[in-house]
Amino acid sequence: MRTTIKLTAAVAAAAALTLGLSACSAPSDTSSSGSSSKKGKDADPDAKLVVAASPTPHGDILNFVRDNLAEKAGLKLEVKEFNDYVLPNTATQNGEVDANFFQHKPYLDDFNKKNKTDIVPVVNVELEPLGLYSEKVKKPGDLGSGATIAVPNDATNEGRALKLLADNGVIVLKDGVGAAAKLSDVKDAKGIKFTELEAAQIPTRLADVDAAVINGNFAIGHKLNPAKDAIALEKADGNPYANFLAVKKGNEADPRVQKLAKLLNSDEVKKFIEQKFSNGAVLPAFGAPKS
Repeated sequence: MRTTIKLTAAVAAAAALTLGLSACSAPSDTSSSGSSSKKGKDADPDAKLVVAASPTPHGDILNFVRDNLAEKAGLKLEVKEFNDYVLPNTATQNGEVDANFFQHKPYLDDFNKKNKTDIVPVVNVELEPLGLYSEKVKKPGDLGSGATIAVPNDATNEGRALKLLADNGVIVLKDGVGAAAKLSDVKDAKGIKFTELEAAQIPTRLADVDAAVINGNFAIGHKLNPAKDAIALEKADGNPYANFLAVKKGNEADPRVQKLAKLLNSDEVKKFIEQKFSNGAVLPAFGAPKS
């Protein structure tokens, strides 16, 4: 993303190690962030709620809530932005932040399993359709043998990316694998070569490959318009990848978390999403997450 990563030096230094760890160094200002020392329903309702988020659209939505809705609701909200899919969860697990907003259920399930964490969703907020982008071809059918496609290297988004490619005839997957696909599940790559990259880095490498599958938040963060620029776009209907507010298990009843959950599913936030992301890159997807 072009947005500057808002991390302290300690956390930034730890970022290089996080893919192999289940914990990270604490931001130096966490102790003064106002987070409540008590958790769950016993948390101080007047303490500041610190939420980790990807800058776009998650940070945008949270900043709108902070600037326009939180004070009236009696909520003190602080937003910490990360260009990373690991640190927000490790910070939530360790209590460095109170909650996070950046991920969908398949990613969280995989993260919890691999890192032995117990983070849980609270409320769905929005959906970002995954897209296939290229600076070299105009349609998926132009990607022939020898073409290189960048895909996210985390398990859930990679499977989602492979399904998008299969749905558009670029590759053929083994029967029944769907969005749980791995590269080993590609039945016929049709000569396509894959480059696996961290999701946040893919937009910066678009010119280096023939095409790339990019998450919606990173696409719009790099000034890509999914409705106009994607040569293939994930369908929103029946999509299980809604992004949600999440907390460490046991903190769901925190009164501050409940206030934020209500605000994130408000008519005001729905209108904000529809107006700010009128290109269809982000869609309201309110309600309880599926178990």
